[in-house]
Amino acid sequence: MTRLLAVLTVWMLCLTGTQTFAALPTELTVISYHEIADKKNALIPQYAVSPTNFVRQMDWLKNNGYHFVSVDQVLAARTGKLPLPERAVLITFDDGYRSVYTNAFPILKLFDAPAVIAVVGSWLEPTSGEVVNFDGRSVSREEMLSWAQIKEMTVSGLVEVGSHTYGLHDGISANPQGNMEPAVTTRIYSPNSKSYEAEDQYKKRLYNDLKKNNDLLHEHGIRAPRVIAWPYGSYNIEARVIAEKLGMPIGLTLDDGPNTVSTPLWSLRRILVESNMQLSDLQHELVIRDKKITDQDRPEKIMHIDLDYIYDADPAQQEKNLGHLLDRIIAMGVNTIYLQAFADPDADGSADMVYFPNRHMPMRADLFNRVSWQIRTRTPVKRIFAWMPMMAWNLPAREPAAQDLVVTEQAPNADHLNMGYHRLSPYSPRARQVIRDIYQDLSRAAPIDGLLFHDDVTLSDYEDGSRFGIAQNQEWGLPSKISDIRKDDDLLGRWTILKINALDRFAKELADLVTIEQPNLLTARNLYAQVVLNPQSEVWYAQSLDNSLANYDFTAIMAMPYMEKAKDPKAFMQQMIEKVKQHPNAMRKVVFELQTVDWRTDKKIPSTELAETIKSLYAAGVQHVAYYPDDSIQDHPDAAILRPVFDGKSNLPVVP
Repeated sequence: MTRLLAVLTVWMLCLTGTQTFAALPTELTVISYHEIADKKNALIPQYAVSPTNFVRQMDWLKNNGYHFVSVDQVLAARTGKLPLPERAVLITFDDGYRSVYTNAFPILKLFDAPAVIAVVGSWLEPTSGEVVNFDGRSVSREEMLSWAQIKEMTVSGLVEVGSHTYGLHDGISANPQGNMEPAVTTRIYSPNSKSYEAEDQYKKRLYNDLKKNNDLLHEHGIRAPRVIAWPYGSYNIEARVIAEKLGMPIGLTLDDGPNTVSTPLWSLRRILVESNMQLSDLQHELVIRDKKITDQDRPEKIMHIDLDYIYDADPAQQEKNLGHLLDRIIAMGVNTIYLQAFADPDADGSADMVYFPNRHMPMRADLFNRVSWQIRTRTPVKRIFAWMPMMAWNLPAREPAAQDLVVTEQAPNADHLNMGYHRLSPYSPRARQVIRDIYQDLSRAAPIDGLLFHDDVTLSDYEDGSRFGIAQNQEWGLPSKISDIRKDDDLLGRWTILKINALDRFAKELADLVTIEQPNLLTARNLYAQVVLNPQSEVWYAQSLDNSLANYDFTAIMAMPYMEKAKDPKAFMQQMIEKVKQHPNAMRKVVFELQTVDWRTDKKIPSTELAETIKSLYAAGVQHVAYYPDDSIQDHPDAAILRPVFDGKSNLPVVP
């Protein structure tokens, strides 16, 4: 459990929501503590804050204009009864250690600081003299708060008891390979039946656990909790709805970022204070929130990975491939992974299978969860994006929607752009529903931090001539035939804008669906280089940099000169940078994605050339860089050459 808590904490601390809070002031800062004890006496030393450091932090907050507030004040502010004071701070403690009573409670009284103590019922149920099953080991019941101590603190009026679940502060089996993942959000995998927990069973398990914890508190005369602190900071919308039904409207997470008036009460972000956190570190975290630092202020160093390289019919070889990939990720020094969730063994750009259980596509292997979890727990990577097609699905013939394909009208000349992808029509209701189902199944299959939409989010100026596309054109008040639209520049321009927005809207619909399971989901999308370099190409691709900047957290431009047949790769890249800089604030949201292979000649781009390109991008002010693909089989590109360049760019946000 300690290992699980550690890796989950690192993961959740690196998450933020979308930019909705960026323009709003911080309404509330929530600080998360665990044990207030010296490391040598702590159950989990990593999260033990010494009594001296705790006093220093409380003293600094008081002396620097921060105001300690209670749950009552937070709820009153949200109902419009009384605003919170400036620099409002809510103090919280997770797990329910005895040291909170002995070492923290006297300090809370001294500073008149209200606090929430979120307790795990199964750790309190044993009686004095018995043992608690803690972290897979037996510890004395006396290490946890006694009921008398809890009662005394609540009677003081300073402390409110919250729920930390009854028995969900644990890891449960999450995949065939046996990874243990957070119990609140994981569907249990049964090796006996080789199946996953059904949705109704999953929701019933959550409800029964949260209710059991509430009932236990009630039995001991403790007020029913109004706050739940999610174990490991892991939660989803289903869990939130159940908690609210049981009287807990406030949910405490470990998500990063400020709490503004638009932050839902059920997902309040917290600063996690660890044992090695100095007072200056806490100050820095507070400044980041006050300055409204977002994901775009943290440089992304991205390795774009094909799971097709890792997959092998031999499970033992597959594990060897995975182990080598993890070593490469560590050696490369990247902080973000774009991870393929679909299988494309014929390399035609369309998904033939997927790497997660789902309702519609063949599953090549139940591999995505395994690989993503191993990356999350065994490497320093901060974010994992699931790379997914939006329309490019080769559905099995038995699926009715398999026939609902994008139709390309015959172009008058062979030089016209041909997208080439086998794609489902985004205007077909049944195709859209199948795609929704696949994304929903992905969202339940593994914890992810973001979605990367494949470069199939595009329709050429001769698409979509299917009956679904024709019907959509008519609904938009346009001629049925594409050839008639193309005869009129005004109609062609209007049609292009409508298609761009329709595709982006469907992407948002899919992201919103995934957000139910992954509440802090970020979005990225691939964009063709020509869309940036040549405004006319918006018509050819139904893509727009301005629209992309407005609708996605990140836009990964395929800055690939060899794919674009650029005569001078350096001049191509310089022109790309200049074009991006013409769009306000674009450098904070644009990823320059480089190619590691010249697919026209099947020759690998030299690692030294890639390193020089990245160095020049950083020198020109580029914030985020990716490369694709990472060939872990042949160890290309060379980590020893790229790592020093990546290390030259700080991982920390620049605080204005």
